[in-house]
Amino acid sequence: METILTIENLNKRYGRIQALKDVSFTIQKGRVYGILGPNGSGKSTTLGIVLNVVNKSSGNYKWFDGKVETHEALKKVGAIIERPNFYPYMTAEQNLKLVCKIKNINYSKVTEKLELVGLNDRKDSKFSTFSLGMKQRLAIASALLNDPEILILDEPTNGLDPQGIHQIRDIIRKIASQGTTILLASHLLDEVEKVCSQVIVLRKGEILYSGSVDGMASNEGFFEVQSNDNLLLKTALQEHPAVERISEEEGKVLVYLKADLTASDLNQFLFSKNIVLSHLVKRKNSLEAQFLELTKNATAQKN
Repeated sequence: METILTIENLNKRYGRIQALKDVSFTIQKGRVYGILGPNGSGKSTTLGIVLNVVNKSSGNYKWFDGKVETHEALKKVGAIIERPNFYPYMTAEQNLKLVCKIKNINYSKVTEKLELVGLNDRKDSKFSTFSLGMKQRLAIASALLNDPEILILDEPTNGLDPQGIHQIRDIIRKIASQGTTILLASHLLDEVEKVCSQVIVLRKGEILYSGSVDGMASNEGFFEVQSNDNLLLKTALQEHPAVERISEEEGKVLVYLKADLTASDLNQFLFSKNIVLSHLVKRKNSLEAQFLELTKNATAQKN
C-alpha cells in the first residue's frame, strides 16, 4: 500500500513546553485517519509541521516516500487548519474561481466541488450570508479544487450545530469513498469513531495508541456476569488465566480480559466450579471508555 506521509520521532518545543515528544506514525493511501486528543495534546502542532507552517525542533517527516520535496508534495495536499476565510462580498462561485485562478486550476472544478459539498444551489449567494456550517463546506470545496491525494482537516466540526456536524461527516465519508486519503484532528471521540478507520491518540505531545479504531475499542473486551453468589463467582474468576481484573457494579461482575476467551468457554469453566450463571453478556468497551483508560494509565505511569 502506498505511503502518503511518514513521521519519525517528531519533537517540538515552545520554550520550556514540550508540545510533541518522539511522535511517529504513517499515513497510507485510501484510509481515513483521526488524530485524537484533548486541546493542547499536540494535534494542531503536528499538522502545522507537516504542512510547513510550524518549524519542528527535531525529527523527520516525508511526503510520498520522500520522492518529492515538501513544497512540491504540498501541491497534492488539501488542507483546512484555520477558520474559512473568503471574501464576504463575493459569491461562493466567485470565491472558488479566485482560488482556481491563484492555483492555476480549471474553472470546471468549481461546479464539481460545489455539488460534492451540497452548495451548488447557493453558488450565487454571497459568502457573508452563509451559516458557519456552509462556510466550512465551502472551505472543504476549496481544499478539493486541485483533486488532492490527501485532505487534512483540523477540528472540522468545531462550533457547528448538530445538523452542520452531520453534513460535514457525510461529506467526509463521501470524499473518502472516492479514494481520497483523509487526516483529521479532533478532540471529539464521537467524530473519530464515526468517520475514521485508523486513530492516533495524543496526550501532552505523546502517542498513547496508534492503530485501527476497532482495535482500540476491542483492546479491553469484557464480560458482564452474575450468579446467586457473586462472592464465590469472583473467587473462581480470579483463577482463570485469561482474566486480568474484575470489578462489581450494580450487582453485575465485570470481567476484564488479557487474552481471548469465548462466552461458552467461560461458562463451562464456571460450571466446572459448580457456579451457575444467571446472566452472561460479552461487551466491548466503547472508544470513549478505552480513551479514558488510556489517558488514566498514562497519568498513573507519570506519577
